[in-house]
Amino acid sequence: METKISRATERKLVKIAQREIPELANRADLEQQMSDSLDFIDGIAVWSIKAALIAAYELGRAAAKEGK
Repeated sequence: METKISRATERKLVKIAQREIPELANRADLEQQMSDSLDFIDGIAVWSIKAALIAAYELGRAAAKEGK
């Protein structure tokens, strides 16, 4: 099940990925492009990177709601 996030949040997550993973610097998003050379970075699927970033975002959001 995919977590729904706003477009603004998604853009921020992409910027984090671009900053931290140089191979993603020229990508506009983390969506599947149906091209192995575009969709996999060192064997990791870009949609997996996106899912990990969203999970981390959700964890942080939940912690903030709990006041932690």
